[in-house]
Amino acid sequence: MPRGRYSLHDPHDHTPLGEEHFHCAPGPSGWRYVSQLTAPTGDHAGSVDLTIDDLGRPIRLELHAASWQVRGAALEGVTWVRTDPTGTEATEGNVPAHAFTGTTPAFLVATARLLRLEPGSAPTRVRLVRFTDPVLAPRTVDESWALLKSEAHATDNGPLVVDEYQVTALDTGDQSLVYIAGDVVLAAPGIELEHLETPPSPLG
Repeated sequence: MPRGRYSLHDPHDHTPLGEEHFHCAPGPSGWRYVSQLTAPTGDHAGSVDLTIDDLGRPIRLELHAASWQVRGAALEGVTWVRTDPTGTEATEGNVPAHAFTGTTPAFLVATARLLRLEPGSAPTRVRLVRFTDPVLAPRTVDESWALLKSEAHATDNGPLVVDEYQVTALDTGDQSLVYIAGDVVLAAPGIELEHLETPPSPLG
């Protein structure tokens, strides 16, 4: 069960956004990721609880940030309920998309699992619903993912396979590189892996 800490920063000006303390593990039905978010001041800033099935589809998502809450799952596309800080109103949403995305590294692992790309294959287009910080506002985005290469690196625990993805935002054309080993993101725009207690688990 990998357990560790990511540092988060603005990918454009590198302003620190805080840290994400996480643990994740494969299970009989897929993979689960749980984390707690802290602000740069050290204050609690939110949480993430994501479970995907063995095909990479989100079967349970719960996000908390700035007193906002989102619960979602793959249902006729993706469906979610977003609750305001007062708890008096809840709005439902449904989009014919493949999965969710957002700030947490968990979504990158989940999308890679969903697409199951082969190195050097043609880029694959995917439609996602992004929940933007700090109020978890939903926005539908289209991305293109390509697995550029997979490389094995020697470690004390045996070879570690690192996948290098190129992710393109189709609305802006912005391209970025994402490095994933098993169920852990090693580096991505705005994300750095600062500490890892146990090796990544293979996602199959």
